[in-house]
Amino acid sequence: MSTHPITDDTGDAGDWLYICEAGDIPPLGARVIERARGPALAVFRNAEDKVFALLDRCPHKGGPLSQGIVHGEQVTCPLHSFNIALSSGQVQAPDEGCVARFAIKREGEAIYLKRNEVASIGIDDGAGAPQPLTLTVQRA
Repeated sequence: MSTHPITDDTGDAGDWLYICEAGDIPPLGARVIERARGPALAVFRNAEDKVFALLDRCPHKGGPLSQGIVHGEQVTCPLHSFNIALSSGQVQAPDEGCVARFAIKREGEAIYLKRNEVASIGIDDGAGAPQPLTLTVQRA
């Protein structure tokens, strides 16, 4: 697996951060977005070409959701088969729990994540302060 750095060379402190092209995410698959601090994110693409982003950690035992099976608008955790709604992060009954989800913007094939969410959601530094945006996308 190779990693490709994500850079924001626009000099713009806008709301959205370019992540990748939709074609970089395999249908029924995911790409991992590593952050400088905190757990990775997973960007998913389903068979209908919809794109979703969740924290890459199952709320049950921390399994890597990016390695799960995407079906419809859900992903199944590879460790214990928890089904998680990609649109909300909500674990489906009979199981319980929720995983953090990230807002996605798609312009044509370009995929963007909300800058402040990437910098803060799922990062427990005790202060809740946004973190530096040093990211890499892992590709097989």
